[in-house]
Amino acid sequence: MERKLMKGNEALAESAIRAGCKCFFGYPITPQTELSAYMAKRMHKTGGVFLQAESEIAAINMVLGAGSTGVRAMTSSSSPGISLKSEGISYLAGSDVPAVIINVQRGGPGLGGIQPSQADYWQATKALGHGDFHLLVYAPASVQEMVDMVVTAFDRADKYRIPAMILADGLLGQMMEPVSFPEITVNDYDKSSWTANGHGNKREHHIINSLYLKPDELQTSVYNRFERYEKVKAEETDAELYLTEDCDILLCAYGATARVVKSAVNSAREIGIKAGMFRPKTLWPFPVKEINQACESAKCLLDVEMSMGQMIDDVRLAINCSKPVHFFGRTGGIIPTPTEILAEIKKIGGAE
Repeated sequence: MERKLMKGNEALAESAIRAGCKCFFGYPITPQTELSAYMAKRMHKTGGVFLQAESEIAAINMVLGAGSTGVRAMTSSSSPGISLKSEGISYLAGSDVPAVIINVQRGGPGLGGIQPSQADYWQATKALGHGDFHLLVYAPASVQEMVDMVVTAFDRADKYRIPAMILADGLLGQMMEPVSFPEITVNDYDKSSWTANGHGNKREHHIINSLYLKPDELQTSVYNRFERYEKVKAEETDAELYLTEDCDILLCAYGATARVVKSAVNSAREIGIKAGMFRPKTLWPFPVKEINQACESAKCLLDVEMSMGQMIDDVRLAINCSKPVHFFGRTGGIIPTPTEILAEIKKIGGAE
């Protein structure tokens, strides 16, 4: 299979096109602008639609409109832009319209900085808009995984009628790595029961709607959606377990940070500390079964993030607070180093 050297943002965009994305609506913001620029060059050549909206708010509502017809639609942004999209994302979820949203995270809060960050974990997994709902959230750790996960995101969004998010960061978006594009078979899920794409007087009207004025009808809608979420939790979790069979200390990290953590784990092993790594590939649903398997022999856990500690809550809850969970994080766009993480491992493990 042919491999190409590509920047993360551009590789993700190419993969989305190959996965059947027909409509892209976005607005430029660093560090994801190359993704939009690539779509601007390529979409019209593949029979798709690219439109730079007048704002992030306009872009996400265009996604809602396009997705309502059953076509695969996508938008991308970076942290402040995702905040602006949050109302429209809630409408997508409330209308059960599948779509894919890309967040190439930058530092915050506020305008923050344009360097890599993982400080949008809470936003993506806990509060990406008002109301009771979840998004599928995927966390790639390489450019190849950006390619692979966008294919999965489109497929699962269609399968469950749940919007999906790729939660990347500026490091992954800007780095260049060799990637391959596997042959993609787009699953043809039957959307005829809900899409608003013209009825031709041959069927009843389909209304895409998230407004329920009767409380019991809204409650029923939410209950039904959460029944679907339980199925997703049972079937769609994914994680990488690295050197966890005999580990005394389990490091937990996702995305680009996990690459640094893996290096620190290898260094710890070289000096006799039995370290291992748990890396969730799905942030929602969180891989509860997988982390419990990973920490079976561990005496304690160390959560490492490019934030002040957001995934750590899910780590503690997933193991029912049965073991001590320590934290090490860098923020403001600073990437932790293997040396820093190894020092934390030594401190926690009692090594000099």
